Amino acid sequence: MSGAFLAEDLRFELAILATVQGFYQKLMRDSLGGDVPIPSGLDEDALRHSDRELPTTLSRMYRWLHLLDMAITPAMVRQALTPDTDSEVAEALLRYFVRRREPSDVNRDKTDLIATFLYRHPRVPGQWEQSGYGLDGALPLSPFEIALIEILADTDVPSLPEEHVQLLRRFDPLREEVSRFRDFNALIDSGVIARVRELKQWLDSSFYHPGVLATVAAYNCAFGHKFDELFAKALTEIKSFGQALEEMGGTILSTVDGVEVTVEHVAAIEEKQMLQADYASTLEKFRRVSKLKKELDRRPPIRRPLMTPVGQASRASAGSSAGAAPKTAKAKAAAAKAAAPAVFQPPTVTAQQIAAEDGKLRRVEESIRVFVRVADPKYRQVVPMRFFNLTLTPAEADAYSAAFLEEKSLRAEVARTLIRLVSISARISTELEELKRSQKMSSLWKLHADAVVVLLDMASTATEEGGSVAKTAEQSGSGVAAKSIHESVQKLRAQSDVAVKTLANVS
Repeated sequence: MSGAFLAEDLRFELAILATVQGFYQKLMRDSLGGDVPIPSGLDEDALRHSDRELPTTLSRMYRWLHLLDMAITPAMVRQALTPDTDSEVAEALLRYFVRRREPSDVNRDKTDLIATFLYRHPRVPGQWEQSGYGLDGALPLSPFEIALIEILADTDVPSLPEEHVQLLRRFDPLREEVSRFRDFNALIDSGVIARVRELKQWLDSSFYHPGVLATVAAYNCAFGHKFDELFAKALTEIKSFGQALEEMGGTILSTVDGVEVTVEHVAAIEEKQMLQADYASTLEKFRRVSKLKKELDRRPPIRRPLMTPVGQASRASAGSSAGAAPKTAKAKAAAAKAAAPAVFQPPTVTAQQIAAEDGKLRRVEESIRVFVRVADPKYRQVVPMRFFNLTLTPAEADAYSAAFLEEKSLRAEVARTLIRLVSISARISTELEELKRSQKMSSLWKLHADAVVVLLDMASTATEEGGSVAKTAEQSGSGVAAKSIHESVQKLRAQSDVAVKTLANVS
């Protein structure tokens, strides 16, 4: 009988891992545009007939999922967990990460995201708002903690020492503190984000206890709601200021960290995109928005001039006077465009275009990174793209699989530089191919031609920055790193030359 129970437990564990594998496959498909090959014996059909070798299959499945974990970031998990995600899938993911209990920031962050997702999306609306009840005379448990205890009933959860119980009691005062903020700058300056992240690290392996996960998830939801609300309010005020400034003919809002912030920079800020990203990875961007808000708060409000019919008439009269030249840059551009022959004219690259292209580049970088990290080492240097195969140098492949990209070090700077150079080159190749395929459709052709112009501008900046990083590497005695950057720069320059000739030869 005990053997039968053991086999049943193993089958249940294998079913959990199969669900996790299915989620990972979908996530990788969305990132790469294609399926990642599943090892023999671990596909869905094979798992149905693996009763005789359950322990071996489980061991292989854990090794395979650990490999996939290396290529999947918390941000990818966050984006993949949507309101349409089945609760059973999220519960299987939670069981998987709690069973692993790996003492790393990445594993903890993924578990944090999944528990918070389950709190935000209960099976029955409002079920977490009911009052809890006590067990064995203890303090009342929250409904969400009771649900987590049931979900993790078959999992060996860690015990909760008294010092960690004391740490948990800090979350309620922090939640109260967050609820009192009425200004985005005050929230950012309070340091509450760093304090909570430090608390989570201090909890160590106890973080995977149902009581801890329930407390943290409730705090995350409260904080996220307040953060989103205040950020949206601050961004609306900044954009309104920018719009008013533009109507009066101004372009520069302020200077933040020595960089001029223009109306176009502000217009390019995507609220939804920033809020969907990880707070940890985009915290510096949020800080810059806060600094800009402070600078604008110090200024008196802009009063838009009231345009009366008389004022409109006088402006029209001045604009139509004999021999008068165009008064604005837009008028000059329109006049030049009317006089120019009907050939392709490279448009002026705007900050908004660069910001949009940056988003595409990040997706390309992530796709290549995922492939390189999970591919067979023999084949990882040939990345299948939509229209072509992208060939990487060994140094470029190493950069994409590096685990130290967030460091503030020379090796991280070299790796980020190589990734940037390769991704721009890949994007240029893709847009050139799209350009060739859309020559009979003028509207599409123009879009792809404009994209190539933007990429050429970014390529120029990237090669200059690459040269600077290579020089630093040489001065630090890392000639190999400098050589790898020079090789990637040459590849990008060659690709840029092809793009320039293509635009020059196509009318």
